[in-house]
Amino acid sequence: MTRASIYQTDARFSFVWMDSAGRPATLIAVMSEPESEPERLLPTHLEALDDLLIAAAGAVGEVLGGSRQATATERPILTELYHSVDRAAHEYDAALAATGLTSELRAGQIIGTGSLMGYLARSKLDLTAPEPLADQLDEPGVGVVAGFGDLVEVRPGVPAYGARWVIRTEDGRRLPASLSLLVHDSSGVQKDAALDEHRAALRAALAAAEDADADPFVVGASIDWLLHDWLMAHRDGPSSGAVEITSGKLDDAMMIVSAAAASARLRSAYDPGLLRLPSLH
Repeated sequence: MTRASIYQTDARFSFVWMDSAGRPATLIAVMSEPESEPERLLPTHLEALDDLLIAAAGAVGEVLGGSRQATATERPILTELYHSVDRAAHEYDAALAATGLTSELRAGQIIGTGSLMGYLARSKLDLTAPEPLADQLDEPGVGVVAGFGDLVEVRPGVPAYGARWVIRTEDGRRLPASLSLLVHDSSGVQKDAALDEHRAALRAALAAAEDADADPFVVGASIDWLLHDWLMAHRDGPSSGAVEITSGKLDDAMMIVSAAAASARLRSAYDPGLLRLPSLH
């Protein structure tokens, strides 16, 4: 009997596990096989995802970065990319839950980078929800604005609807903002407090997603936005798509993994093929 392995080719922007019988399988399925060595399979899963992201960045990096629109031949690549990163995050999170194994900081970095690239791919395909409160905020003007950052709940007291950062100006306007703007490009901001507030909002949305009556459109969009905003603020440079996590912040890494997996699970309710195993041809 052969050991489970990864099937991945240069012609596809996806990967899939093959069980000991040579059939496509989920990560949990191959972990359940005799002598599967789960502690080996988890890092192998991350390495396969990392290889996929490197290949995708080379193929459609300009599109994801906003330099140009996708061509007709690149749109299927974007679709395959976001399907692959969503399924990879979902399988990894499910495997952690099933085995009780401890993860690593690198999981948040790789899955976070994948989630960011997947979000950008979906945005190029017009498959992301509108920004929260987009129709309720004022248009920003030119120049420096005096004001303070405020994480505003979309529907006060209902975490499932999420929240977004705004700048409340001295003249009473509410301008669109982001976590990245506050922690990297603003003065006088209590950055640690802003990060804690954002963590709390994202974790509250994740908790709301566990409700049996949760609307996948609503809470999925909330988690999607809060996670995207967090990841954009944690890139290793303003023009980079690679997510970095401060050493020792394993809780942040696990928050990213959980949020990426929850977003994929919720969106699969109205995108039925999202978590389906890919064909080998």
